[in-house]
Amino acid sequence: MPRFASFREFYPFYLGEHAHPVSRRLHFIGSCGVLVLLAVAAWQRNGWWLLAALVCGYGFAWVGHFFFEKNRPATFRHPLYSFLGDWVMFKDILTGRIRF
Repeated sequence: MPRFASFREFYPFYLGEHAHPVSRRLHFIGSCGVLVLLAVAAWQRNGWWLLAALVCGYGFAWVGHFFFEKNRPATFRHPLYSFLGDWVMFKDILTGRIRF
């Protein structure tokens, strides 16, 4: 996996790792689930929902990678950039920049 000097350099690589539409949809659904579970955690004032949010987000994403993309998640080598990439891709899907 190449090294990246900035997120701007990383993001095109990240999108290439999410070329399969089912994988992108799973990431999007997982991110929606994370947002809902974060709201539940705040409403319930219960930190266990944060663990559920983590499992939801990564669970959906990793199913996309292992079963549809057939690649290894960038999270393993670039955890911060990958985390940021997921939320930028989420925004890009919401705004129509990337096809759902």
